[in-house]
Amino acid sequence: MNLLFAQAQLEAKVSKTSLPFNDKLRIDFEMNFDGDHFEAPNFEGFKVYSGPSQTVSQSWINGKGSFKKIYSYILAPTRKGKITIKSASVDYNGQTFKSNPITIEVTNEVERPRDPNDFQIDLNDELQLVAEVSNTSPYLNQPITVVYKLYFGYNIQIENWRELDKPKYPNFWSQHIDIKQLQAEEGTYQGKRTRYVVLRKTILYPQKDGSLEIEPLTLEFDVLVPTNKRDFWGRVLLERDTKKVTTGKRNISVKSLPNSAPIEFDGAVGNLQFLTEITKKDVQTGESLELIVKAKGNGNLKLFKLPKLKVPNAIEMYDPVFQEKVETTLQGMQGEILDRYTLVPTSSGNFVIQPLTFVYFDLASKSYKTITSQPIEIKVTQGSGTIAAVSNNQSKQPVVTSEQFRFIHTATKLTPTNQPEFIDSWKFYSALVGPFLLIPLFLFIRKRKENLAADVVGNRRREKERLAKKYLSEAQKSMQNTSMFYEALERSLHNFLKAKLKVETTDLSKANLELLLQERQVLAETQQSFFQLMQNCEMARYASFSNNDVANDYQQAVQCISNMEKQIKSS
Repeated sequence: MNLLFAQAQLEAKVSKTSLPFNDKLRIDFEMNFDGDHFEAPNFEGFKVYSGPSQTVSQSWINGKGSFKKIYSYILAPTRKGKITIKSASVDYNGQTFKSNPITIEVTNEVERPRDPNDFQIDLNDELQLVAEVSNTSPYLNQPITVVYKLYFGYNIQIENWRELDKPKYPNFWSQHIDIKQLQAEEGTYQGKRTRYVVLRKTILYPQKDGSLEIEPLTLEFDVLVPTNKRDFWGRVLLERDTKKVTTGKRNISVKSLPNSAPIEFDGAVGNLQFLTEITKKDVQTGESLELIVKAKGNGNLKLFKLPKLKVPNAIEMYDPVFQEKVETTLQGMQGEILDRYTLVPTSSGNFVIQPLTFVYFDLASKSYKTITSQPIEIKVTQGSGTIAAVSNNQSKQPVVTSEQFRFIHTATKLTPTNQPEFIDSWKFYSALVGPFLLIPLFLFIRKRKENLAADVVGNRRREKERLAKKYLSEAQKSMQNTSMFYEALERSLHNFLKAKLKVETTDLSKANLELLLQERQVLAETQQSFFQLMQNCEMARYASFSNNDVANDYQQAVQCISNMEKQIKSS
């Protein structure tokens, strides 16, 4: 280190140099100067549980100054053995300083003694991630669904979650089904009453027979666990913890289709219909017509091709236009696919388009079904144009682009030739004078904004009223989720009182609120209704079971807010 900076130091300190695999450590990067561009190491072998948090302190004692800046992290090991935390770096006065590397020894997991103040809650029992597969032994190209559910107990609250491993589906055709809103529901898991939320839905079509594997979904959750500790107001304290859960791998045994498939079989599986449609059967030479080849119903509609049309040499055929109207749900693909052919007869006569054969494997009867379309006869008369005759042994006309056939535009937009000049029009004078007429309006709006910005107390009150309405609306939307409903309801009631009584959160003790409401002449029965609602919110958030009627509490809250709005007198 340069002598000029001999007194400047960047030092790494850890709370422990040896820890079990299921423990955490704290690391502080401490410097005695105000450096810039702090860069932490990559913490290989550790996961950052929290941080960085920054603290700065400065003091003067007997004329001597001291300065200290600390960057802190909480780390959790991801593997066992000796792990070296590399150096951090920071810039100061054109010089780069590095901290000392530290080696940490991570040992096997140990059973940590529980705090007697904690609930005896095992997150392994309270949090399970499950992949529910509709059919573990399907046929090739038979749809199966995978629904990912998170089961969680009544004693915990989920604060946040992260995706660690995303499932992959090799040898499957897959599509995710959108979930508009995650919704907690009541249910049972392994005979235990619990709550669950559906996180993801996926539809799969196996593309290979034999044993196939669905890779796991792995998530990490931040959860709040209640303890036996209570705060000054008697409310239950929560402890934050993290939990990693995984579905594990799922094996699917895919059955091959029977070997007795007809030669026309192209992989269609399901419950399907097949048909051909033609727009007209009597045409003139040179006149176009359309023929549609269609399959519809329930099945793997996106995974097979329709049989190809063959026409006589005297009919010119263009490349088909493929169209699909397929919806994918948890029941599989539903809808129709079609090839739209454009045909142009080039000589007169009667022509027959031979039938098409379509084969699919029927899942209900577990057998192959064959559908043959009807032959189509087209009568062609000589048109007004000159069309060369086509002999029976002539090769088919080359396929050309359908751009030759275009629709005629039926609407025309005309513009008058004697339009007036813009400079002498009323639009010109409006554009010229209009901005000057708007100046007083702009000045009024600006003055209004300045007055509102200067009204700090009023702005705070309006913001709290806005939050009260917002949280009350959120409570109404969350009535199917008891925990979220009462949390939003409590926030709404708090913000309403803070707006009307002009108080802050620190003043919201029960004794203080009773005094303030009495001073504002709020009726005793309204006060009782309010405090009962607050008690219901507390019970619903922390108790294992709640007998509160959510709909009744919401209506009571609306009525209570309305009554207090009328009864609170201005101070």
